[in-house]
Amino acid sequence: MSGPLKHWADRWESTKWNDRLFRGALVPLSWLYAGGWQSYLAIYRFGLKKAHRHPFPVICVGNLLVGGTGKSPFVLYLAELLQSMDHAVVLSCSGYGSPASESATLAPDGPLNARDWGDEPAMIRWLAPSLPLIVGRHRVTAAKRAEAHFPGAILLMDDGMQHLPLAKDLIIALDTKLPRNRFCLPAGPYREPRRNRKRADLVVPGEFKVVADEPVVVSPEGEVILPGEAQVLCALGQPKRFLKSLTKSGWTVLESKLLPDHDPMTSDDLWDGLRADLPIVVTPKDWVKLRERSDLAGRRIGIVRHRVHVEPEDRFRDWLREKLNGLQK
Repeated sequence: MSGPLKHWADRWESTKWNDRLFRGALVPLSWLYAGGWQSYLAIYRFGLKKAHRHPFPVICVGNLLVGGTGKSPFVLYLAELLQSMDHAVVLSCSGYGSPASESATLAPDGPLNARDWGDEPAMIRWLAPSLPLIVGRHRVTAAKRAEAHFPGAILLMDDGMQHLPLAKDLIIALDTKLPRNRFCLPAGPYREPRRNRKRADLVVPGEFKVVADEPVVVSPEGEVILPGEAQVLCALGQPKRFLKSLTKSGWTVLESKLLPDHDPMTSDDLWDGLRADLPIVVTPKDWVKLRERSDLAGRRIGIVRHRVHVEPEDRFRDWLREKLNGLQK
């Protein structure tokens, strides 16, 4: 298995003495970080700064942890569910690491280039081509763009629980993984103290749980590929979860190359260490970057289509309907 010298997630959870010593040295910085975050939150709580209030409902899907907690599949599920309830939906995402992240831009129709728009917006557009998408970390500007172009639509935020300048009407926090390490950055994985879960209107799992459907691997042309021997190439915050899901669905992973989250996958040595006789299984977030390379010829790529749903879904639908009906906009 190849990859970065050390994933931060590995260091945060490792029981090795050197990693424990490393974390211990960072604990004072974590205390400072947590205190700074609570002070920032207090500025808005006590009205010293006013959050922008969007005239239409704003639903934020967020989390407290750094790295992947399954937000994107949940956001796509939630958008589809809201549309089935006859709500228009506009999705706001940050476009992390891309030029588009510096503002808030209404994405054009059609496929998005990951280098210009970010891997997650490009992935979302590939998976949900008709969903309106505003890309950029300036969420207040994104809300104004949504108001101008899609009046009356729900603004659904992919991430942004820690973005306080835009007021949210509903916050759904995904807290699907409970690490032993409860420290904030940099000694631990928390973006803000875990007790701040109470800021959310709903924490999942809890009353509801997210259930992953059986993953399906397809070719770039959409043909289903049956489980067998394969190798994995991915750039994720939680790659072990991806590997585990593949193994559970019948795949035998013989080789894997794990890159840091959001790696652009543009390096000349990307294919080094990967075998030519095995299919390469990737996530949709990886595929939208790989498809832009000029050296894919002869490589067998399998893309995991990963869907989730909430159980019990009828009660979750009723919860959403009740909350939305109770909003005074």
